[in-house]
Amino acid sequence: MTEQQATNADQAALWNGPGGRAWVDAQAALDQLFKPFETLIADAVRRASVRRVLDVGCGTGSTTLAVTRALGAGGSAFGIDISAPMLAVARERAEREGLPITFACADAQTHVFEPASIDMIVSRFGVMFFDDPVRAFANLRHAMRDNGALFCIAWRSPAENPFMTTAERTAAPLLPLPPRLPDAPGQFAFADQQRVQSILEAAGWTDVDIQPVNVTCTMPQASLATYFTRLGPVGIALQGADEATRAKVLDALRVAFQPFVHGDDAQFTAACWTISARAQQASA
Repeated sequence: MTEQQATNADQAALWNGPGGRAWVDAQAALDQLFKPFETLIADAVRRASVRRVLDVGCGTGSTTLAVTRALGAGGSAFGIDISAPMLAVARERAEREGLPITFACADAQTHVFEPASIDMIVSRFGVMFFDDPVRAFANLRHAMRDNGALFCIAWRSPAENPFMTTAERTAAPLLPLPPRLPDAPGQFAFADQQRVQSILEAAGWTDVDIQPVNVTCTMPQASLATYFTRLGPVGIALQGADEATRAKVLDALRVAFQPFVHGDDAQFTAACWTISARAQQASA
């Protein structure tokens, strides 16, 4: 994995280590949680009437599989991700369903794509982790046929997504947690709408359209403890905590997440952007 380690070194370490393993272990619950976004992307692919789709940051493959089903006969999907553990799961799932999907373990900002080989690029929460997003989106544009479509979903601000920040806010007095730096690679790197617009335009994309979308997400209440103890900065910090600290954090988190529990489910509103654009090659 020389290529990916040379660029997004921190992200490669995270997603090939504890972050990637946690997503693999929580795959079923996360697939259910983000099912509405998978549906949004599959519907966008159907409307576009395309044949070749690239899924950026495809992870364990849920969205890639949904896209391939939406393409139907004659269509093909290509999933790219920096995480080898997550891609191993994605490959197994595609093989079980007999779907024509190619996967690459690589960094999309440096991977050498075949020029003009893609009709549409999609991503569900996979484009916020580049350390050089302009370079990444310029590289992705070169993979596109002229006038090819981009359709991505990214988180809006932390303030608009309290479910996603509850664990950190609750555990901060008890655990050493790294600060979230504005615009740094990570979950909320695309919170600033104007910044995203500027990134895409600087990378050569046109007809950029960024719209807010609020989506109700649900997961089993029984999966909630796995979510807040394994995923994100709190999940990583808990791995090194002593038993007494871990117990205090877990008790505090159970209380903090109670407002999101409704019967057997945990539910929240995800505040996101849908990001659309067109790729126009220099020769057009």
